[in-house]
Amino acid sequence: MVQRSSNAEVMSMDLSPKKPAKAYGSDGGAYYDWSPADLPMLGAASIGAAKLHLSAGGLALPSYSDSAKVAYVLQGAGSCGLVLPEAAKEKVIPVKEGDALALPFGTVTWWHNAEGSSADLVVLFLGDTSKGHTPGRFTNFQLTGATGIFTGFSTEFVARAWDLDQDAAAKIVSTQPGSGVVKVAAGHRMPEARAEDREGVVLNCLEAPLDVDIPGGGCVVVLNTANLPLVKEVGLGADLVRIGSRSMCSPGFSCDSAYQVTYIVRGGGRVQVVGIDGTRVLETRAEAGCLFIVPRFFVVSKIADDTGMEWFSIITTPNPIFSHLAGKTSVWKAISPAVLETAFNTTPEMEKMFRSKRLDSEIFFAPN
Repeated sequence: MVQRSSNAEVMSMDLSPKKPAKAYGSDGGAYYDWSPADLPMLGAASIGAAKLHLSAGGLALPSYSDSAKVAYVLQGAGSCGLVLPEAAKEKVIPVKEGDALALPFGTVTWWHNAEGSSADLVVLFLGDTSKGHTPGRFTNFQLTGATGIFTGFSTEFVARAWDLDQDAAAKIVSTQPGSGVVKVAAGHRMPEARAEDREGVVLNCLEAPLDVDIPGGGCVVVLNTANLPLVKEVGLGADLVRIGSRSMCSPGFSCDSAYQVTYIVRGGGRVQVVGIDGTRVLETRAEAGCLFIVPRFFVVSKIADDTGMEWFSIITTPNPIFSHLAGKTSVWKAISPAVLETAFNTTPEMEKMFRSKRLDSEIFFAPN
């Protein structure tokens, strides 16, 4: 069972956006993650976050995790090998920027950036660690390499399991000195990715139909059980949001007890978060590469810089519901005028002026 933080603990936590630290790597690339020691809300929300960078020819060795995740390709193109639980066959998926993949518990994956690639392959992982070993941090189990599972078994057990003689068993376990990320030998032929393997597993958020599109304001693609059924097994929803220069994202909150975990993909802007008793708990500027988490029911709003802002978020429920506090779909438009007059302690004229605003704007507001 997840241990909930008290109101006082959440209100006093440092919510400021953070960048990850390098966990391990080689000439093939590196793996970075965010620590709950640096970003306490990770532990409070039982959310893990990490990034994989693969240079040309880089290979993330086959592994599985203690957490269900959503993977999002931030940059580049490459291949993802995927073996779902109880599957008899590996999928070799061509991946590119904008791709989102749902990775349920027990899924074994490897990632590869082609030898001749001109760009790094960069993949973001966000997921639920509530059933993991360390709340707020992924624990990955490598199948091969210096830290591979089978380095811990005796040669006798390995030989018996794989029907090898002991010399062969000892050799196959020890010949890969790398750990986690390696570089594929020049000229070594890797399996061809198959476009048909994307079906039902991948949604490209840059090509998918827009769920919200406000000219001059912004647009949203929502990842849910309707467009990617595997999301149900992962238990997370996600979205990609892009807002234009100096546009504003309406103040709003998740109304189904979910946390919002946000990674800034590009651009930047100002962020404010308001919590219990109207206390502003965060006022900062978020920039590309940073991650921050909005506590349950807290209200968040963002205003982009001149360059605009793009972010990828997961929400800790597969079909999230949001309530907005500005715009034509806000709760203010639904509440009775007489109630608003009393609630704001204002005049009927002021209430009418308030209600008459934002009649043609939804959740994104272009600059005046």
